[in-house]
Amino acid sequence: MTTPFPFSAIVGQDEMKRAMILTAIDPSIGGVLVFGDRGTGKSTAVRALAGLLPPIRVVKGCPVNSAKRTDVPDWAQNIGRGTHDVPTPVVDLPLGATEDRVTGALDIEKALSAGEKAFQPGLLAKANRGYLYIDEVNLLEDHIVDLLLDVAQSGENVVEREGLSIRHPARFVLVGSGNPEEGELRPQLLDRFGLSVDVASPKDIATRVEVVKRRDAFENDTAAFLLRWQAEDATIRDRILTARDALKELKTPDKTLHDVAELCVALGSDGLRGELTLLKAARAYAAWRADPTLTRTHVRDVAGLALRHRLRRDPLDEAGTGARVTRIVEDVLG
Repeated sequence: MTTPFPFSAIVGQDEMKRAMILTAIDPSIGGVLVFGDRGTGKSTAVRALAGLLPPIRVVKGCPVNSAKRTDVPDWAQNIGRGTHDVPTPVVDLPLGATEDRVTGALDIEKALSAGEKAFQPGLLAKANRGYLYIDEVNLLEDHIVDLLLDVAQSGENVVEREGLSIRHPARFVLVGSGNPEEGELRPQLLDRFGLSVDVASPKDIATRVEVVKRRDAFENDTAAFLLRWQAEDATIRDRILTARDALKELKTPDKTLHDVAELCVALGSDGLRGELTLLKAARAYAAWRADPTLTRTHVRDVAGLALRHRLRRDPLDEAGTGARVTRIVEDVLG
């Protein structure tokens, strides 16, 4: 398996890294959508974050990464004993993947060789308790989009065909990336992403040189490069784990909840998913900063991440949704 690039060694792209860290602190935020030019570190950041996170404890041989034997689905009981630690899974969903490959299907080999009707788990099973990464998500086929919407809503994958009736947990952080020039994302799927980030190639010469230098050093002597950034990655990992625990004790004043609601109303975001996501992201950010109480500052700092992709397009506003969010945040929150 290819060793991921160290998360702390990624140059710039601070907003993208912040969004990734917030979803690591609280996976219920709902994932990250990263749109931008090719070669801006989108897939590198996803794999780097997964490599940064502590391993998860799973039942040996469990195809859905169950933490306890009692959580293993009935159809997968014929597995090993005990538990062990495995890296946080990062599963790629390729554009051409069939529905059977994504959801799982009848195990043809067992059916032909042993006459058994067995289930062959798909990508959703492998991604449970980890990350499902979709590059060029805006080019995903419609029927796969519909399938993902159902699973994202329920946290469960249901397969009812070929004489099979299978259910298993499928809770994962959905990360999508793409180039906006190649097409827009369906609004239904867009709304399922908790946070949204726009990335661009750096314009500063010194920054571009540093990116090239670090990538070149990583490829020429991977072991030495990993050792160089080991301490920084460990610091981020410890802060994420500390922030997860701090979320339980974080105080959320009513006045801050009022700020969240007022901001979403001013932006005209549809439904209440915007408020819920903004609140979760702001709380994760406060925990990351080791602040004991949620404040207006935390809400202001993550508002763009949580809301820019939820606004209706205004054809008369050439500044774009990001600028509109910034402007209205300043008007409402100061």
